[in-house]
This record gives sequence, structure tokens and C-alpha cells, in this order.
Amino acid sequence: MSSKSLADELPVSWTVDDIEICATLTLPAGHGPVPAVIFVAGSGPTDRNWNSPLLPGTNGSGGLLARELTERGFITLRYDKSASGPHAAENAQRMAGKVSMQSHVDELAGGVRLLASRKDVNPAQVFVLTNSEGCVHALNYQTQRDGLLFAGMVLTSAFARSAGDLARSQIAAQMAAIPGGDALLSAYDAAIEEFIAGRPVPANEGLPEGLQQLIMAITQPANQPFARELWTYNPATRLAEIKVPVLIVLGKKDIQVDWQTDGPLFETVARSHDNITIHYVENANHVLKFEPRPRAELTPAEVMATYSAEDVMLDPDTVATITDWLGTHVSLGKQLQRAE
Repeated sequence: MSSKSLADELPVSWTVDDIEICATLTLPAGHGPVPAVIFVAGSGPTDRNWNSPLLPGTNGSGGLLARELTERGFITLRYDKSASGPHAAENAQRMAGKVSMQSHVDELAGGVRLLASRKDVNPAQVFVLTNSEGCVHALNYQTQRDGLLFAGMVLTSAFARSAGDLARSQIAAQMAAIPGGDALLSAYDAAIEEFIAGRPVPANEGLPEGLQQLIMAITQPANQPFARELWTYNPATRLAEIKVPVLIVLGKKDIQVDWQTDGPLFETVARSHDNITIHYVENANHVLKFEPRPRAELTPAEVMATYSAEDVMLDPDTVATITDWLGTHVSLGKQLQRAE
């Protein structure tokens, strides 16, 4: 574990399977102990700031949110998953075929231990803030009940279905708009059925290039067993096991997770679990940026190209929702501590 002071931001790290997980710690004014929030980024090579090398720009929502929370008195920790950040390429060969749901939990657990070891952190008030796929890893961590548990969970742009179901719904919408789409969707379904069963998936050059690339990505040995685990993991089922307060934030301008589909699934769980709050934000996109255009006018390529654009900022209603909820539960936690 290492650190070096840089004003109110510190570079820190921990290791998982001899791979260094690099992170940024932000510190508010004062001495503490204070509440802390650890960030878990979304899928693929998304880094600690929630930037992706697959998309233009460096104005990542993770870094922006960390600064918002630090200004409100929270210590924050955001990290590069081993498959993201500046060391992703050198880690790739060492990780091939070894990445799993558990390895993602181990990365998160290392960050939680780092926070809990600091004298300026209140270990009873460590929260997690996730985006997209990050919700899966936080839920998986919390339901293992091993080590320090979160005092509360903020799940943004979370999907209630398995990643496989989510991907299929997006693909079905695309196939419905092209001639012969039904046959292509059936061919895709057949390939995924083989994948889930652990059988070889033959190449199908009759599928659109995008579908061929997706199938190749999730079936290649280097991405196993993680891809198969993720494709079948049901977040709503795990959510029902959570006992601490949970805030789910879904943006109505999100073109990757449909609030009208996933929201009701979360609401079904919330009806019998009063620790869960669901908030729909009118103008937030998938990475919680402000999107003023009507939902019907948004196209995936156009919107995703602006995720980290320098002139696109966080949605203010989303920031207020998250900070107000965290502030309320920090206050409740302090009251419980005094009562004890």
C-alpha cells in the first residue's frame, strides 16, 4: 500500500493477485473522522474517473462526483479496475482467463480495507457509489458478508436484469429496425445459448459485424469465467438480500439502461424492502451528465460521444439527489451511534 500527497488528492494503491490497483483518494478540509465513499466504475475499460479509451474526452463523471462529495465533507476513493487505466495493457496477459466476479469483488474489498484503515475515516460510515455494471460488483461484495460492509449503497444507472437480458433487449430493438432482423436475433440467441451452456460458439459471418464482435468478446477464453458469470447474474435478486439503505438513481435520458423497463423491476423489490429508495431523474444520461434534448431525439452514437466532453457537466438534479441522500444517512448514522 502506498501514497503520496498531492494537495487534497492522494494517489494510493493496493494489490490483488500481484497486480497493483491504482486509485485516487480525495480529502476534505478538517481532520475527521468523516464518512467516506468508494466509487465503482462501469463496464469494460472504464477508469477511475469514469472515462473510457473507447470514447472521446476526459471530463469523467467519477472525478466530477468525487469533487462534489469532497466539498461536502466526504473522503472519496475511486480506482482503476485491473482491466482499465494506464496499466490495462500490461495487465491483460497476466489476467487472461483469470478475471471473475470474485476478482472484481477482491479489487473493491482492497479499497474498502484501505479506507477503513485510515484514522480520518469513520469505518461505520463507508458508502459505495456505483455506475452501471459497478452495481453488480457492489451487490456481490455486500451479499458475501465478509469483512466491512457498506453503511449504504448508491446505485446509479443500474440494471435490474442480467447483463445478458439487458444486451438482448438492446439488440432486439436494433434488429427490429432492419430487414430480416427476426432471423438475425434468433441466430444471436442460438449463439448465446451455446455460450451459457459452456459449449463452443461457431463463428457466424451472416450476423452484423457488431454482433459478431460482441459474441467474440464474451466467448474468448481470455474473458472467462467473468463474461459468463456476468451474463447470467441477476442484480434484482441480490438487491433483495441487502439490509442497508440503498438509493437507486435512473436517468430518463439514459439510452443504455431503460428506466421504464428496469425501474419497475426494482420497484417490485422495493415494495417489500423499505430500505430501498428509487429516484428517476428527468435529464440525466447513463453517466449522470445533463442531457437537455428530448429522449426521442437521442441516438446511441451521438450521445455516447458526449459522455466525457469538456463542455458537458453533471446533471444538477442527480448531484442533489445523491448528496442529499448521503447527508441524510450520515446524520442518521451519527444519531444511532450516539444512542448506542
